[in-house]
Amino acid sequence: MKARVTIMLKDGVLDPQGEAIRHALAGLGHKGVDGVRQGKVIELDLAATDAGAAETEVKRMCETLLANTVIEKYSVEIV
Repeated sequence: MKARVTIMLKDGVLDPQGEAIRHALAGLGHKGVDGVRQGKVIELDLAATDAGAAETEVKRMCETLLANTVIEKYSVEIV
């Protein structure tokens, strides 16, 4: 079983990397991009066989290590 965790900065938190990407896109001639939010994706290979238990465990991983929940939000997808 695999889990895909998507981590993004919360709304209202400044995203300097996203702004740098937006600026670079404009410099390369890509017009019409008003904003960019940059994040990360983490894929986990899990030994679990129960999707519900796996999701609960991955959320616990996010809360304790994978995401800084003060400034980041995350979503978990079991695939």
